[in-house]
Amino acid sequence: MALKTREDYIKSLKKMRPNIYKFGELIQDVTTHPATKRTVESHARAFDAAHDPEYADKFTATSYFTGEKIHRFNGMMKSLEDIMYNSKFKRDMYRFTGTCTGGLCVGWNAQNVLWNVTYEIDKEFGTNYQERLKNWILKAEKEALVVSGALTDAKGDRSKKPAEQDELDANVRIVERRADGIVVRGAKAMICGVAASNEIYCLPGGGYDEANKDFAVAFVVPRDIEGLTIVETRRPSDKREYEDGFDIPDTGITQAYLLFDNVFIPNERVFMAGEFKYSGKIIAYFTANYRACIGACVAGQGDVMIGAAAIMARANGLAAKTFSDKIVSMAVNNETTYGVGIGAMALGGPHPAGSWVSDSLMAHTNKVHVATLPYETKRICQDIGGGIVETGCLPSSEDINNEKYGDFIKRVLKAGPVSAETRARGARLTEWLTLGAGVPGCMHGGGSPDGAKLVVRAFTPIDKFVEYAKRVAGITEDVPEPAKKK
Repeated sequence: MALKTREDYIKSLKKMRPNIYKFGELIQDVTTHPATKRTVESHARAFDAAHDPEYADKFTATSYFTGEKIHRFNGMMKSLEDIMYNSKFKRDMYRFTGTCTGGLCVGWNAQNVLWNVTYEIDKEFGTNYQERLKNWILKAEKEALVVSGALTDAKGDRSKKPAEQDELDANVRIVERRADGIVVRGAKAMICGVAASNEIYCLPGGGYDEANKDFAVAFVVPRDIEGLTIVETRRPSDKREYEDGFDIPDTGITQAYLLFDNVFIPNERVFMAGEFKYSGKIIAYFTANYRACIGACVAGQGDVMIGAAAIMARANGLAAKTFSDKIVSMAVNNETTYGVGIGAMALGGPHPAGSWVSDSLMAHTNKVHVATLPYETKRICQDIGGGIVETGCLPSSEDINNEKYGDFIKRVLKAGPVSAETRARGARLTEWLTLGAGVPGCMHGGGSPDGAKLVVRAFTPIDKFVEYAKRVAGITEDVPEPAKKK
């Protein structure tokens, strides 16, 4: 069964072994527990969209391997059209949920990146990594697996390489090689959407040399594999998840630490095991595609913020057009990150193995925009909404519905043509989108903007541009860099 319903998806999560903790509690059922049920709901909406005629073209695809209809997040991105659907998909998911759905994103990208890198490794070393990967992809397509992706290690001391760390478990590494597989241990950090996922891709967290070859490892595992403990990390205001009422939406996202304690990975799930010279290729291909598409993520949330701002303007008794200039600025920010990402894709091309690779310069330029423009959009959203959304001075849903004094609050809370509850819901949504747990990792999600700037610097040919300028200005002499002063 390639196309699942939300019910099929939720059943698949209920079957999994409990191995996720939050606030010291083992979560028995991620689909119902208040700390994780909202991220499950967010991911489930992609299954709804796959069966909705209005969205099915974005949320389904045709398998390159079998010719059958599959969920798009399980598919290959071999053409410009394929990878552009990645952005269209993500923008709609943010419009549906207001937040990130990492299990429909990072694993999908990892699969396509590994398709290219395993081709290169096999070509040099005669390994059969790509065949293993193909077999797993066929399984993922058939079972409609939701797959998160883990690149970021806990890292430790940033001035030291992984093998030099006082605590080696700060980075995931191979600790034993067997005839039938490998054993890994270490920690991945800040991993998105794990609680809503069936499986997890693990990729190297950086480019490594021979001394660090044990850290050059790539594999995919069931989320509930023995030896893996997952700790969901606290986000701002997430204690509200444990409360009833409208102070937090029905959707949400989670972040996690993955603690691998001597986990055995069978060969058929291993796609890199020490081929360190290709670990940097994984990072280069992954960031090119990922930093192109995240422009769609923040654009989609920005679309919701425009809607929230308009709701608050009207609920406060003002026409949305009163704030036309500000709303236009929000829209321009959204289209900038979305458009630069699409541009990065369009300037890219297919790898010899078949999967599309976006243009690195444009993709990393987009990351810099993603780390700046959405914050301005959030500021404007707060500005339009007024103090009720930004100062936090709003009674809780429990107080607003209190039998003793709730009616009094509702009478004084009402300001425009809609009910007091609608105004409160709009305020809480704006607060969640701009201050709370709904804020995606604009600054460091998908990597730091400073790291992106390093790539932009490396890909900016200053001397070539100098020659352009010399030609236009009619300059014939050399214009060298001044010698460094001693």
